[in-house]
Amino acid sequence: MAVPGRLRSLRPQVKAFAALTVLLVSIAVAVTIGVADLSVGEVLRSVAFHTGFPVRPLPALADSIVWDLRMPRVLLAALVGAGLAVCGAALQALTRNPLADPYLLGISAGASTGAVAVLVLGLGAGAVALSAGAFAGSVAAFAVTLLLAGRRWTQPSRILLAGVATAQLFSAVTSLVMVAAASADSTRSTLFWLLGSLTAATWSSVALCGTACAVVLLTCWATAPALDAFSFGADVAQSLGFSPTRLRAVLFTATAVLAAVLVAASGAIGFVGLTVPHLVRRLTGSRHRRLLPVSALAGATLLVWADTAARTVFAPQELPVGVVTALLGVPVFALLFRSPAPRQFLRRPALFSRPLRVSRPLRASRPLRVSRPLRVSRPLRVSRPLRVSRRLWRSR
Repeated sequence: MAVPGRLRSLRPQVKAFAALTVLLVSIAVAVTIGVADLSVGEVLRSVAFHTGFPVRPLPALADSIVWDLRMPRVLLAALVGAGLAVCGAALQALTRNPLADPYLLGISAGASTGAVAVLVLGLGAGAVALSAGAFAGSVAAFAVTLLLAGRRWTQPSRILLAGVATAQLFSAVTSLVMVAAASADSTRSTLFWLLGSLTAATWSSVALCGTACAVVLLTCWATAPALDAFSFGADVAQSLGFSPTRLRAVLFTATAVLAAVLVAASGAIGFVGLTVPHLVRRLTGSRHRRLLPVSALAGATLLVWADTAARTVFAPQELPVGVVTALLGVPVFALLFRSPAPRQFLRRPALFSRPLRVSRPLRASRPLRVSRPLRVSRPLRVSRPLRVSRRLWRSR
């Protein structure tokens, strides 16, 4: 999937403005799509009325469809897509792993266990209890991951292995609970939630996810130069004046909390945090000042249309949105993998298409020590005789 040269040559501000325009148009159009026939003008009029502008309100039924049903769901889809894309881009730079995604630390498996405990064991009732159980399970999974990783949990290899082990543990607990105590109805509802669903979207969940996304996006934006340096390795980042341990602790915790909030609101939606950063990297390059905001806008747009397709393609039957994202994400990821750039990305530790600019002076944290003397194992052999040019010989 090669990106045309004209798109690459555009200024970053133009690309971000174009992505924002596409997102706003997508939100306005997605609200109009459904069983009830609405226009973009009616949607804008309903939004203007509820935000305090002096306009004539819609009829009660149409206004309730726009403001109470469709608008929270579309906005929640946009926020979840943006948050997953930002988490994926940050984790891919921190771990130097192109396959990193927001569920790397066992967050989705813990949320599944918490949701199953609410739905199957009857620990609560309603969407609020379901979200609370999923969030509690996500936090518990992250705590188990930190416990397994130990004191050196900021090292990528340790926390990755601990996350894999935690995910397997909570997946086994989820399967055990479903087999032992679930009925047919609870199994169907649990499976539907595990594959991702935005049917329980409310304005409170929109506000919570919006706040979490804004905080984490600003945190990642502030640490963008450090993420650029981390793409070359922790040693390079430390030599440029950044603290690898502190930065990993902050970003691992921030992305884990954001993933827990998003999973509690929407379930586990895959492939958004994995494929969107790779697609955007083709368009903007690998500098995180440009990559993070455009990834957020692209992930939001993708999930808005994926959720729209999930609720309208087989209407009145609704698909889990995670099924749609998987059907879209697997072919896109396969095309990315087959093109030359991702293979180069998978082989090389650097993520950059342009040289790194050093904003801070180079500092050596420790003096260089040579533990052993330099030994030459084999004598130097000259395969061809040394030739001196005539001009050099005459100049002597």
